[in-house]
Amino acid sequence: MNMITLEALGSVGVVTLSNPPHNLIGRDFIEEFCCAQERAVADGMRAILIRSDLRHFCAGADVSALDSGGVDASVTLDRLESIPIPTVAAVHGAVLGGGFELALACDFIVAAQSAQIGSVEVAIGLAPLLGAVQRLTERAGPARAREIAMLGRRYSPDVLERWGVINLVTSDDELNSASLSLAQQLASGPTLALSAIKRIARLASTDGVRAADLALTDELAPMWASKDVKRGMKAMHETGPGTAVFEGD
Repeated sequence: MNMITLEALGSVGVVTLSNPPHNLIGRDFIEEFCCAQERAVADGMRAILIRSDLRHFCAGADVSALDSGGVDASVTLDRLESIPIPTVAAVHGAVLGGGFELALACDFIVAAQSAQIGSVEVAIGLAPLLGAVQRLTERAGPARAREIAMLGRRYSPDVLERWGVINLVTSDDELNSASLSLAQQLASGPTLALSAIKRIARLASTDGVRAADLALTDELAPMWASKDVKRGMKAMHETGPGTAVFEGD
């Protein structure tokens, strides 16, 4: 039985975690997770929504997987970072350790009020394994990253939203609709521009603002001739800004 499923809802690829009882992470789980997102891109999806159909989003790593060497973090993170379309994580219940890191690897995090979120690896003598420290530093700054990772506490979504780690907090009943609405909005946006924004933001984070500035010309060049820009400019002249319907290039 697959631990990860992919289905298309219009232009949104919905990646569902389903590894009972708690979506614990191991090598096969990570491989299926990466493959599902890569398949969504190959199938022409324009945004990805990651969710769980179990009680928890993901309660962390399978200890037996850790004992056997776990996963290659750098390879896994490279694969996730190379996804060119927007990704949204919809989290609820336990979002701990590696589960938190799966969400942090996404562009947006939408959290239900029920979520209990934290980097808890320190409790068993480990540092976070899949990039939590650096991604928390990127989102919330080094002081908060150290606090979250070194203390190993569980946080409410409201606190993490205030710190800039989470984008949106919803009621549990509204999590699915709110996260899907966000993914649909991204899927209806200009594909080339959104992909470039992802790359520029990553470059600014890893190599600095100057490096991102130097990359702008090359990133912008293909957009000027794109169908998306032509549609956007036409709509702006005819009916006002923000009215274009994008179809991607």
